[in-house]
Parts: sequence; structure tokens; C-alpha cells
Amino acid sequence: MAHDHTDHTESPHTHAPPHDHGHHHGAHGHAPVNGRAFAIGIGLNLSFVLTEAVFGVLGHSLALLADAGHNLSDVLGLLMAWGASALANRPPSGRFTYGLRSSSILAALANAVFLLVVTGGIAWEAIERLLHPASVASVVVIGVAAFGVVINTGTALLFMSGRKGDLNIRAAFLHMAGDAAISFGVVVAGIVMLFTHWFWLDSAASLLISALIVMATWGLLRDSAHLALHGVPPGIDTDAVQVYLLGIPNVTAVHDLHIWAMSTTETALTAHLVMPDGYPGDALLHEIGEELRAHFQIVHPTLQVETGDPGHPCKLAGEHLV
Repeated sequence: MAHDHTDHTESPHTHAPPHDHGHHHGAHGHAPVNGRAFAIGIGLNLSFVLTEAVFGVLGHSLALLADAGHNLSDVLGLLMAWGASALANRPPSGRFTYGLRSSSILAALANAVFLLVVTGGIAWEAIERLLHPASVASVVVIGVAAFGVVINTGTALLFMSGRKGDLNIRAAFLHMAGDAAISFGVVVAGIVMLFTHWFWLDSAASLLISALIVMATWGLLRDSAHLALHGVPPGIDTDAVQVYLLGIPNVTAVHDLHIWAMSTTETALTAHLVMPDGYPGDALLHEIGEELRAHFQIVHPTLQVETGDPGHPCKLAGEHLV
């Protein structure tokens, strides 16, 4: 048998998949997000949280306090994302043979769960205030929320380049872009309150903020939980990968095929290839690795070659065995 972590020579022996799956999970082709972006984003948002909290208390605005709580969760989320990005770059060890790459998945999952918990508390307080509305300093609400539009839009732009290739960065981008939209909604509510004195709009805006946060976070929670459970990353068609492997010359069967995310940017694969003529040589295995990388964004394939000897059948050849 032979194992290969395939990286990188070319050979004329393999056939490329019929379609290019160029939008698959992976970070190749996307500009990386460095620590400076995280540091700037955290600094801007932390200063804005303090501003919202102070003026929310002074102006008796639950909408500002709700958004301050939400933005504080975003600061913690950015800290987790930053830490996970750093941990993902640590080299493998005897205890963690894949390194700590999956920490980025755990950070995205924790970020989503924490955000939903905070949002639940905000919504509960908004319902309480809606039943007993109090006067709100509308001008203060408008000014602080407008400042939030600027801060959150600027922070979102810091993460725009990496959002398509990294679920961890996508979480940061979505939170910041969502915050910009929510702050704009608070500005609108403040303007309406200024002219109508409908102070119940402050609590209603808080509930709307909570609903929008849940809607935006649900997809992140679903995707991060999917990856944490070693699900096939979104955009990768397992059947298409199997068809490609079966199309390789001299491959008569493929079994024990597994595809999972090592991190929010890297996908791994293991598979057993039945090749009756025996080991095909390093050049072919390297070329298979190149094709998997180019067409499926699978960057860490491990292939086991078997001859299909009936006297020594593979114990993992069953369709539902793992």
C-alpha cells in the first residue's frame, strides 16, 4: 500500500474533472487578513462600545444599550477570531498532529453561540421596556448611532478581502456589516422619535435589532457546527470527487472516502483506491493531489492504494463503514 500527502508535481496520467468547482471551501486566491486588521477593528469597536454605553445611560436609550451589548460581543468575537487565526498557524506537534487548525472552527462556533445568548438578553429587556416605555434623548441616539455606521462600515471593510475563503473571517465581516445596517436603523428610529415622541420605537428598534442578529447569525451557527462535526465543507460535492477518483486510470473502486475541514480555510481528504496493477508511482499520486487542489480546493489528501486481493480484503471497504 502507499500513502501520499500529494503536493506537487505534474504527470500526464490523470484526467481532470469535467467541471471546475472554483467556489469550493478554501482560502486559495483570497488575500489574507493579518493581525493589524484585527487590532484596528477591536480598537475601533471597543471605543464605540464605551461611547454607546455612556450615552445609552445618559439618554435613557435601550436601543443604544442593546447595540452596545451587541458590539461588545463583536469585540470578543474579533478577539476569538484573531486568537484562532494565530493558533491555526502553529506547527503540528506529537499531541496535535494536525496542529491547532480546527481552533478557527471552534472560534466561529463559539462566536455564533455567544452572539445568540447576548441577543436573547437584549430581546428580553426590550420586551420589558416596551411594556413600560420611557422618554429617550432622540438627538443623542441619532448622533451616536450615526457614529456607529461609520465605525462598523470601516471595520467591515478591513475583513472584506478574506470573507469568501474563511468562515472565521466571514463571521467577523458579517458582524461588522450587520452592525452598520443596524446602526443605520437606530438612526432612523431616532429621527422618528425626535418628531413624533413615539418613545416605544426605541424598544421596538431593539427587538428588530435582535431579530436581524439572529437571522444573520443562524447561517454562521449552522455552518460552523457542520464543520465542527466533520461535515463535508459547503461547495464540495462528494459524489463529484468520487467520480473523479474512479476516472483515474487503473482505479477500479474507491472506498473509505472522507472529506472534512481541518480549519476554516483547509480541507482534507482520505480515500482507499483499488488499483489491481499495484502502486502507480509517485508522479501519479502527486498529480492527483494537484487535481484535487485545483478543482475541489482539497489541500491535504491522503490516499491508500490497494490491489483488491480477495484473500486480504480491506475491512473498510463497506459502503457505510468508517
